[in-house]
Amino acid sequence: DYVDNGPDSAETLARLRELTRDFPRNVVCLMGNHERMLLDFLADPVTRGPRWLRGGGGATLASFRVDPEPVQAGGKPEDFRDAAKRLRAAMPDGLGEWIASLPLTWHSGNLWAVHAGADPVHPMEAQTARVLLWGHPEFEAVPRADGVWVAYGHVEMDRPAYEEGRIALDTGAWRTGRLTACAIRPDGRHDFLQT
Repeated sequence: DYVDNGPDSAETLARLRELTRDFPRNVVCLMGNHERMLLDFLADPVTRGPRWLRGGGGATLASFRVDPEPVQAGGKPEDFRDAAKRLRAAMPDGLGEWIASLPLTWHSGNLWAVHAGADPVHPMEAQTARVLLWGHPEFEAVPRADGVWVAYGHVEMDRPAYEEGRIALDTGAWRTGRLTACAIRPDGRHDFLQT
C-alpha cells in the first residue's frame, strides 16, 4: 500500500512513479488494495468513498491538500463528488493512469510477488484480482504444493517471515518506521533488510 497509511501518500506516489520511470528494469510497483480503493473512489465517490475513508483515505486526501473533513463527517453525496473532483485536480497529470496500470503480480522463476497473498490450491496464473489484493483465508494456513514462493505484504507482522512458501514482509513501516525487504539468492538463501 502506497496510500492511506500516514501523511505522505502524495509524496510516496510521486517517488515511486519516478523510480519506475527512471529504473524500469529494476523497479516494479504492484497495486495494493488501498490503491484499488483510491481508484474506485475516483470512479464512484458516493458509493466507494465511505469504505475508502474507513481505510485511511482521509490521510491521502490531506496529502494532496484536499480537506477530508466534509466527507469524514459523514458527508452528503455532493461532498464525496466534490472531494473526488478536487483530488483529481490535485493529482499530477497521468498519476491516476499510472496507478491504474500497476500490475497485480511480478514473478521470476518460482518466486511471485503480490500484495496480499494467493489461494494456495490454485496456480498463480489463475488467481483473481480480489485474492491478490485482499488475500485468501487459507493463504497463511495451507502451504502451497507447487513449489511456488509468494512474497507479500498487506498483513502487518511484528517480524518478517520466510517459511512454507510464504515470505511475509509487511512490518508496518508507516507506523513503526521499519521498512522490510528480502534479498533472495538463486539458491534460496535469503536475508531480510530493514531500515
